[in-house]
This record gives sequence, C-alpha cells and structure tokens, in this order.
Amino acid sequence: MSSDIAIKINEIAKIFQIYDKPIDRLKQSVWGGKKQFYKEYKALNEISFDVRKGETVGIVGCNGAGKSTLLQMVCGTLTPTSGEIKIQGRVAALLELGAGFNPEFTGKENVFMSATILGLSKEEIEKRYEDIVEFAGIGEFINQPVKIYSSGMYIRLAFAVIAHVDADILVIDEALAVGDAVFVQKCMRFIRDFQRKGTLLFVSHDMASVMNLCETAVWLDNGRIRKKGISKQIAQEYLESSLQEVYGTDVSLTSKESSLDVNDSDDSDIESVVNYESVITVENNLQMASGWESGSAEITEVVLEKVGEASTKVYGGGEKVRMIVRAKAIKGLDEPIIGFIVKDKLGQDLFGENTLPRTKLNPVSIGADEIFEARFIFKMPMLPNGQYSIMVSVANGDLYNNIQHHYIHDALIINVVSSKVRWGLMGIPFEEIDLRKY
Repeated sequence: MSSDIAIKINEIAKIFQIYDKPIDRLKQSVWGGKKQFYKEYKALNEISFDVRKGETVGIVGCNGAGKSTLLQMVCGTLTPTSGEIKIQGRVAALLELGAGFNPEFTGKENVFMSATILGLSKEEIEKRYEDIVEFAGIGEFINQPVKIYSSGMYIRLAFAVIAHVDADILVIDEALAVGDAVFVQKCMRFIRDFQRKGTLLFVSHDMASVMNLCETAVWLDNGRIRKKGISKQIAQEYLESSLQEVYGTDVSLTSKESSLDVNDSDDSDIESVVNYESVITVENNLQMASGWESGSAEITEVVLEKVGEASTKVYGGGEKVRMIVRAKAIKGLDEPIIGFIVKDKLGQDLFGENTLPRTKLNPVSIGADEIFEARFIFKMPMLPNGQYSIMVSVANGDLYNNIQHHYIHDALIINVVSSKVRWGLMGIPFEEIDLRKY
C-alpha cells in the first residue's frame, strides 16, 4: 500500500443474513450449513476506491445504498464478508446518533470510554478532559447519564471527543444535521482546520455541503459504486436522479451535458486592477450549461443588466441590477414558478429568489406555447475573487409540492477580480469606515 494512501478499499462486499422469524436463527444454529433458514441481503457488492492522505471525499446515495455500512467497515465496527480495507492512521468517527455511548454511563464516563477506544491513555484523556467539556458545552449534564440527553447533546459530546483525539482520519455520517446553528458552526470550523492536516470521509444528503467540503465524491447505489469523480458533478447528477425518483413516471427528466470548461483556478489577475475596486464580468452560458428538462417548459433566455443605465458587461458591485429569466410553456402550467440561485465554485448557495412571493398574492397561469418571464431587481453584492455560477429553473406547483420542468446549473457565469473585498462568502458596499481616538 502506497504511503500516500490513507484508506484503501479493495473489492469489499458485505452480506447480511435476514431471518423472517426469530426461531429461524435457532434452527440455523442447529442445522448449520445443511439447510438455510435465512435470506441473503448484499449491502455492498465489490466496492473499490482509494482515499489519499489529506483528501476529503464525500459519500452520497439514497437511504439503503450502503453508505453507513461502508463507514462502519472503515471504522472497524463491521467486517467485510469479502475483500479488504487497509487503513494508515488513527480513525475517529461520528456515525449514527450516540453510537459508542453507553446510555447508563454519565457523559464523563462515556468521554473516558470513547477516548480510550480511540487510542488515548488515561493520562492523555485527563489532560484533555476540560477542553472536551468546554467544546461540548453541555454544562452540568456532563455528570448525568446520557440516556437523558437530547439528540443535540449526544452529538455535542460525541463530536467533542473526536475533536480531541488527534485523529489522522475523520469519518462523519450526517450527524451534524441535529446540531443547533452555533454548535454546527463550531464543528465546521474544526472540520475546516482538520482538512488542512487530515483525511476526511464525509456522508451527507446535503449536496451543497458535499460540494463545499469535498474535492471528490463517490455515489453508492444499491450497494455498488454508480459513479465517482469531482464532487460538483457527482452532486448534480445525484440530485437529478433523486428528483426523478420523486417524480416517478409522471415526469421524465432528460440530462443536458455541459460543454463549459470551468476554470477552477484561484489565480485571479489581481494586479490588473489598479483602482482597488471589483471588476465583475458576466458570461451567458445558457446554450452550454448542464441540467435536466421534463419537456413541459423550457428556459429560453437569461439576462443580467444594470437598472437605468446603458447595457454593460462590467460591474463593480453595489449597483442595482435586474435579472430576467424568460421561458416557454410547452404544456399548460397552472402554477408556474421561476427562480434562481447564485453559487460559488464549490456549489455553495450564496443567495437567490423565486416568484412564489408574487404569485401567491397574484396567481398566474400559463397556457401551452405561451412565453412568460420573471424579473428580479436587487443590488449586486461585493463578491470575493473567484468564479460563480447562476442556477435558474422553471417549475410548476407551490412551495411544498412542485415539479422542476427545466433546471439549468450554470446559465450565467460570473467572474470576479477584486483586491478590495477579501473576507467572507459575500460582501456589501459600506458607506463609511472610520477609526477615531476619543
């Protein structure tokens, strides 16, 4: 095994024995291999991939795809039926809620038990105990049995432990979904810091998180690898597949492949900007963008323009702009919706809007072959250096029950070169900045 490989998964399979009745287990133990009283369920089937040291890999797939089974084998709590997994480094895992905790033990007792299992000595745990308690932030509940903990308290304590065991490999399985906003932010800061020195295996149904955190992703489907590659591409294809399952046979989505060569480089030409202001350019990519369509409606045009000024392709940030999304109804739409989301290059949603706030008050229906459009007026934010994309879509329905009929990932591409805006995901134009001595 190469020294730069943290996790090597080689043709692993996992078969579970499923019994219809409890008595069948006893019958099987009596008859042994002479007769079979169970059905075989293959949770994983010949899975192979490598995770390099320092890499962050996302694992995506629907419920029952085999994600949690895979992670449990990586952590050593399950053994493969066949194949092998090789690990280089100490593994710490945050799997299903409260996994590894004894509900009758206090929080303190579980800290010592869990940290011991993860390889720390008693002396090491005692040195780090106060830091673990402070990170968890559950107060006096640390001395109470964890069986009385809320789900959020479970996760707080479990994450606090794995954050202090000096792991080389961190495995997280959707656990942060139950945390409160403040604690999730604390965990994300730890994860960002960990990524600079360690290896992360991350499972989530939140595709924005996968694109944001992970360089690559593996898509599991019915126990097999359906696809692996760049996280953004895998997340987009998985989202399309998931929507197709939701829609069933009522709607048939057709993929549209992108012919855009996206530049993922961070090497913006900052020196070309001499006035220390942002230079924002917008490229129309509608004809080359990827996405999917159902055949019931089609987006025909997407335009971004300044309000009340001559047409320009260059923006500075802070000016009032108008986005126009024009579409054609191929079939009648009784509750049409048009919306957009601006995303950074990792696929993280920055901001967006749709027409529901308007049509809820003033319903609009569109007949077959009719043209309709949505207009959104807003101030262009002060975006940090980089490349951004605008997703647009047309759907039919309401907030809770709708069908996307045309979904385009990269309809517009925004390129930003700036030496002024540096901090955060998105900036705002300040009217005054001052420093005074009284």
